[in-house]
Amino acid sequence: MAVTLQEINALRQKTQAGLMDCKKALTEANGDMEAAMEILRKKGQLVAAKRSDREAAEGCVLAKVDGNFGAMIALKCETDFVAKNADFVALANKIIDAAVANKCKTLDEVKALDIDGVSAAEAVVDRSGVTGEKMELDGYATVEGEQVVAYNHMGQNFLCTLVAFNKPCDEEVAKGVAMQVAAMAPIALDEASVPESVKETELKNSVEKAKQNQVNKAVENALKKAGINPAHVDSEDHIESNTTKGWITPEQAAQAREIKATVAVEAEKSLKPEMIQNIAKGMVNKFFKESCLLDQAYIDDNKISVAQYLHGADKELTVVDFKRYTLRAE
Repeated sequence: MAVTLQEINALRQKTQAGLMDCKKALTEANGDMEAAMEILRKKGQLVAAKRSDREAAEGCVLAKVDGNFGAMIALKCETDFVAKNADFVALANKIIDAAVANKCKTLDEVKALDIDGVSAAEAVVDRSGVTGEKMELDGYATVEGEQVVAYNHMGQNFLCTLVAFNKPCDEEVAKGVAMQVAAMAPIALDEASVPESVKETELKNSVEKAKQNQVNKAVENALKKAGINPAHVDSEDHIESNTTKGWITPEQAAQAREIKATVAVEAEKSLKPEMIQNIAKGMVNKFFKESCLLDQAYIDDNKISVAQYLHGADKELTVVDFKRYTLRAE
């Protein structure tokens, strides 16, 4: 049967689907509005299924606070063009608003929320049908505290942070710490918050790195003593290319290979375990200082830590939790 432009526009207003998609759906449904909406919904599911192997690397990250509760979520898509679409951003806003209003604790709870008469998960599938891109909800996180602040980096919806404090504090202080989390990407609140498995792995890697550094120093010193530039022989490819260029002689190349082989073995045998452990512990401490929020140098004054910055505002003030999510590779 023929469908009218008025019917097509009515369906488009309800679904935000394209004009031709609405016309086809109404024609297939013989003018039944509800049936046409279901056809478009199924189309969205088909798009999602076809695109399931595609990467949703763009999207919209939003964070919102209601009293002592804060939440953030990412509605992901494939292209920046869709990520900036007003209807796409509006859907992300509806979802985060509902999540905060209902104090959702998990992503599954968010997906089950009612958004304009359908679940959030279904609303995302429907939007996928409109745009033809894969879409997914991801990165849901929450914090709770006596004061909670949300930060959307540059207002561009690609990087958001949430920070919860143990007591009310000045908004500028709170915002400063939220920006710290965005800029410095801490992995934990403090050393005590770092999982033991991470500490063990970091110490193990630091021990190996400390050993290698000491061996490398011994080899470099031996090469320099022999009159050979270590940078010219730091790999077999460099030795060959620099010999061809005339930067080192064939004799020096052979001598360098001999030094690297023998001195490395001798240096490794002479390493003192206690010294290596001390160096490794220093490296781990540096890791904590760079990776733990309260221990990091404050971005606006690197002479003090974040903890010292907070204590400067209020001796009892501290951070009890934080979350960070970004769509950008780091």
